[in-house]
Amino acid sequence: MTRPRYNQLQLGASNVAVLRARLVAWWRINGRRFPWRETRDPYQILVAEVLLHRTRASQVTPLYRRFLHRFRSWQQVAAARPSDLKRLLRPLGLEWRVARLHRMAREIVDRFRGRTPRTRAQLESLSGVGQYKANALKCFAYGEPEALLDTNTVRVLSRLRGLKKTDASRRSRMYHEEMARLVDPSRPREFNFALLDLAALVCRPSHPRCGECPVLAFCV
Repeated sequence: MTRPRYNQLQLGASNVAVLRARLVAWWRINGRRFPWRETRDPYQILVAEVLLHRTRASQVTPLYRRFLHRFRSWQQVAAARPSDLKRLLRPLGLEWRVARLHRMAREIVDRFRGRTPRTRAQLESLSGVGQYKANALKCFAYGEPEALLDTNTVRVLSRLRGLKKTDASRRSRMYHEEMARLVDPSRPREFNFALLDLAALVCRPSHPRCGECPVLAFCV
């Protein structure tokens, strides 16, 4: 007889609900606060996702505020001179994102009348937007229960479920299905914020703080 895997026993439907509740409750007390988390404006959220790529959130915060003060819409970004964008993004070494943001803004203005598209196909047709950014926008702007898989959330999921992790895991169908099952459909924004913060504050790459983990009881 085949022995059931430990993680299959741990996370049945009832325990998934408990895990969600514990994670969100922990986040409401311990979660980080960033300006892009205080809005549902799809323009502001997509700008944040571009700036956050491979950059620490704490470093992005002041730049993000200055960017939105200077450019209040895709139309203004599209009309800007690349040198103006480069000057604004230079302090954190983000000049390489100038062309991406400018091209994305022009595509949105030309193809979507300046309004951030909503469907996955439309979002992923934009320059620099892949599955993660599309899912993040759909979740944080529109409240849809989308799975977010990046290096950090994959680490949490691999430890939680006892899954083998590789560089390609964030594109793995198995990982996507496992994460999609965990996402709280009633409060997806809070759940995904909590998961991101758990990865940053507790379930760290090295020296994880397991004693502080709100979902330790379900972790293999």
